[in-house]
Amino acid sequence: MKTHLKKAALISATSLTAAAALVSTNAYAQTGPAEASEPSGEIIVTGSRIARRNVESAAPVAVVDSEEFALSGAVNVESVINTLPQVIPGTTSFSNNPGGGVATLNLRGLGSARTMVLVNGRRWMFYDTQQIVDLNTIPSFLIESVDVVTGGASAVYGSDALAGVVNFRLKDVQGLEMGAQYGVTSRGDGQRLTANFAFGGEFADGRGHATVYGEYYDRKDVFAGARKFSEDVNWDDYEGNIIPGGSATTPQGRFTSVLPTSSDDPTAQLCPTGNIFCSPGAFYETPGSSRPRTASDLYNYGPVNYLMVPQERYLMGGYADYEFSDGHTAYAEVSYVNNRVANELAATPVTGTFNIDVATASQFISAADAAAMNQLDTDGDGLVRMSVTRRTTEVGARNSLDERNAFRVLLGARGEITSNINYDAYYMFARTRNSNIQTGNVSRSAFQAGLDGTGTDINIYGPGTLTQDMVDAISITAQNTEISTLQVASGVISGSLFNTGMSRDDVGFAIGAEYRRVSSEFIPDTALSSGDVIGFNAGNPTAGAYDVKELFAELRVPLVTDTPGVYRLELTGAARYSDYSLGAVGGVWAYAGGIEYAPIPDVTLRGQYQRAVRAPNVEELFGGLAQGFPGATDPCSSRQPADNRTDVVRDLCIATGVPSSAVFTAAVQPNSQIQGLFGGNPNLQEETSDSWTAGVVVTPTFFPGFTATLDWYKIEVDGAIGDYGGGLSNTLNLCYNVFQDINNEYCQAILGTRNANGIMDGENVPSILAANTGGLKVQGLDFELSYITSLGGGLISEDARISFNFLGNYTIDNIYIPVASNPEEQYQCAGAFGNLACGTPTPKWKWTSRLSFIDGPLTTSLRWRHVGAVTDDDDTTDYAVERLGAYDQFDLTFSADVTENFSLTAGVNNLFDKQPPTMGDNQQQTNTWPGVYDVLGRDFFISGRMTF
Repeated sequence: MKTHLKKAALISATSLTAAAALVSTNAYAQTGPAEASEPSGEIIVTGSRIARRNVESAAPVAVVDSEEFALSGAVNVESVINTLPQVIPGTTSFSNNPGGGVATLNLRGLGSARTMVLVNGRRWMFYDTQQIVDLNTIPSFLIESVDVVTGGASAVYGSDALAGVVNFRLKDVQGLEMGAQYGVTSRGDGQRLTANFAFGGEFADGRGHATVYGEYYDRKDVFAGARKFSEDVNWDDYEGNIIPGGSATTPQGRFTSVLPTSSDDPTAQLCPTGNIFCSPGAFYETPGSSRPRTASDLYNYGPVNYLMVPQERYLMGGYADYEFSDGHTAYAEVSYVNNRVANELAATPVTGTFNIDVATASQFISAADAAAMNQLDTDGDGLVRMSVTRRTTEVGARNSLDERNAFRVLLGARGEITSNINYDAYYMFARTRNSNIQTGNVSRSAFQAGLDGTGTDINIYGPGTLTQDMVDAISITAQNTEISTLQVASGVISGSLFNTGMSRDDVGFAIGAEYRRVSSEFIPDTALSSGDVIGFNAGNPTAGAYDVKELFAELRVPLVTDTPGVYRLELTGAARYSDYSLGAVGGVWAYAGGIEYAPIPDVTLRGQYQRAVRAPNVEELFGGLAQGFPGATDPCSSRQPADNRTDVVRDLCIATGVPSSAVFTAAVQPNSQIQGLFGGNPNLQEETSDSWTAGVVVTPTFFPGFTATLDWYKIEVDGAIGDYGGGLSNTLNLCYNVFQDINNEYCQAILGTRNANGIMDGENVPSILAANTGGLKVQGLDFELSYITSLGGGLISEDARISFNFLGNYTIDNIYIPVASNPEEQYQCAGAFGNLACGTPTPKWKWTSRLSFIDGPLTTSLRWRHVGAVTDDDDTTDYAVERLGAYDQFDLTFSADVTENFSLTAGVNNLFDKQPPTMGDNQQQTNTWPGVYDVLGRDFFISGRMTF
C-alpha cells in the first residue's frame, strides 16, 4: 500500500465551562423551546427522538454552554464552534479567496456537506446549491447550549449526517433582555459592534409562551496590508527559502508572441530571433517603452486583499407555543436574516491570447516596438496574435458583495395520544435568496475590441495608461442570483411500551415519517455565463431539485438496573429507509445499534455502530461548469523538484502539449494557481459511511465535582463525492508522478488543455467534474476532564469556587483516497496540511482548556487553545516550510454581575499577540491558513447585558 504519510492528525478542543453552571459531561443535554420536557420530566437528548429521564446516550455528545459564548466574546457562532475538538474550521470571517461571505461547520474534517446543522432539533435553512448551513443565520445571543454528536446520525435525522450532527438549542426568554458588545484589535482596526434584544413571557394564563428577538451586527474589514506577515506575497524559491513573490500578471503588462521560439517541425513559423515580443516577452516598465520581461517582474497583490471580510447583519424572529387543548400544544418558529458580506481581491488580471492591431498599438508604443510587432504579422493583415497579461489596476479592486435574505417558517403540534405515547408533527419551509454584485470585472470582448481596432482603443502598454474613457469601455458589472429552498414535513409518534421487569425505566420507541424537498438554482447574468467576464470566475447556470420520502424507527431497551454488577444496562437501535427521486440513488437504508453498561454508578461504558448515507446535493449533481483557480504545481514547470525531473516526466510533458524546450522552465505555469473548469455530475451515487464509537464516562462518587470521559471513534466513508482525481493539483500529480502513462485517465484529462507555450490558460484548461472518489477514513480519541469545587471564602464572597475543563482530541487517522479504482493510492492527512490533498491543517493534537475562578459576582477566566504541529502533504515537492509547529493561544476574561439586572464582561483574546505561522507556496491565503491560526493579533472586547 502506497501511503503518503506526513506526521499529522485530527484534533480539536473546546472550552466548555467557566462557572458552576458550565459544568457538563459528554452526555449532557438541555431542552430548548421546541424540545420541551415531557410532563414526566423526560428530555430529548440530541441523537435520539426518544424521551428519557437520564441524559446518558450510547453516542458521545459534547456540549457547549451559553456562558462560553459570553466569556470568549463570540458574536458569530463560528468563533466558538471552530474551537471544538471535533471541528476543523470551514469557511470563516477570514475566508476571502476562497470566500463566499459565510461561516460553515466541518466535523472531523469530513467536509461541511457531511455535517448536519439543527436548531431546536430540526433542520435549519441552507444558503446555496451545496445545501450547507451558514452559521451567521443562527442568533448566538439566544443559544442555551450546543450539542455535538459525532459519527453518522442518518438513521435518526436523515441524509447529510455522515460526520455527525450539531444541534443549537435556543432558550425561552422571560422578560426583556438587552445586550451590546464592542470589539477592536490592538492595532485599532477590525471593529465589531453588535446590539440585540429579546423579550418573552407567558400568555393566556400560562398556556402559552412566546419569545421575540432582534439583532444588528457590523464588522469592519481588515486588509492584509495591515499586518506584517501578510503585507507581501510569499513564494518558495525551491532552495529552502521564502522570497517576495506575486503575480506574473502586472500593471506594466507582458506581451509574448504565440509563435514558438524553437520547433521540431521544420515548416513551423518561428518567432524572429531578437524580436522583443519573443519569449519571455516585452515588459512595459514605463508607458510605451519595453524591455525583456524577467522572472522578478511580479505584482504584489497581497496587501489589497481582505484579511478579515466586512459583514453587516440584521436578524429577527420569534418562536411560541400554545396549549390549545389539555395535553396538546401548537408551536411556531419564524426567523429572518439579512446578511451582507463582501470579498475583495486585487485588480483584475487579464490573461489570454488576443489579436492586436499593429496600427492601433503603434500610437501607444515606441517605434522600435511597433516595428518588432509588425515583424510578427506573417500574413500581412495588420493583426498579430499574442499572449497578453495585464493587471487592470485603473479599473479598481475586484469586489464581490453577497446580500443574502433568508427566512424560515415552521408550524407544528405535539401532545399526548395516551398517558405514555406522544405525537409531534410539523411542516417547515425555508428560502434563501442571495444577490451577488461583482465590480472590478473586465469584459473580454471589449478588451479584445480595444486591441484589434474594432472598439474603443485601449492603451495597456505600461502602468496607469488606461484613461477613464478606456476604463468605462472595458469595465463590466456582473449581477448573479442564487435561490435555495427546503421543505420538510415530519411526524413522529414516541413513548414507552412496557417494562422488562428488571429495569426502573420502560422500553421506549419512536416511529415516524418524513418528506423533504430541496431545490436550488444559480442564475448568472449573461456576461458571467458566457465567459465574457474576466476578474471573478465565470460560471454556467445551475438548477435542480429532488425529494425524498422516509420512514424511520427507534427502540430503546433498558434491560437491567440496580442489580449487583449491573447498575444500568441498555440497548438502542434505529433504522431509516429513504426513497430518493434521484434515479442513481433510489432507495437506501441507514441503521444504528448501541449499548450502554454501567457496572456501578461511577462508571458507564458505551458503544455504537452506525451506517449512514448522504445523497449528492444540487451543486454536485447539476452544477454548471464554472472557472476555478486552485493552488497547484504543474509537474512540467520549474516548480517541479529536481528529483522528479525524470525523463519519463519530460516525455509525458511533451506528450501532453509542452514544447520540448519549455519543459521544467519558468515559462510553464508561472503562477502558483492553475485555472480549471469545475461542475456537477448527474450520475453521482450516494455516499455511505460506517462509524464505530466506544467510550467510558467516569463520575467518581468519592471525588465530587469531577468527570472524565474517553471516547474512541472510527468513520469510513465510501464513494465520497469530490472533485475528479481529488482535484486539479492531485490530478496533475496522478498523471505525471504516479501513473506516468499517457493513456491513463488522469493524463487524458490533461491532454489538449495546454496552449502553444505549454500553459493551461483561459482558453485551454482541464475539466474537473464531481465524482464518487475512493473514500475517507478518520479515527481518533476524544477526551474530557472537568472539575469544580468550592474554595470556601474568597476575596468578595464566602463561597468562592474554581472550575476547570479540558477537552481535547487525538487523531489516529485522517485518510483520503482520491481514486476508487486504486485504493492503495491514499493520503494520510492526520497531522498534515497542504494544497495537494489534505487542505486545512488537521493536527493530531488539539485542545482547549478553561480555568475559572468564581468569587461571588466576579468571574476571572483563562482559556488555553492548542493546535498541534502539522506537516505538508506533498511528498513530490520540497517547500520552504514543510512543517508548521504547535500553536498556543491564551485568552483572559473578566465578568461581573454589577447588579441583579446588569452584567458586564470584558476580555482580551490572543493575550500574548501570537502571530500565525507563515509559509510560501503551500499557504491557503495571506501567507497562512486563516481560520486555523489567529490573524488579527491581540483583540479586545467589552459587552454588557441587562434583564428586566
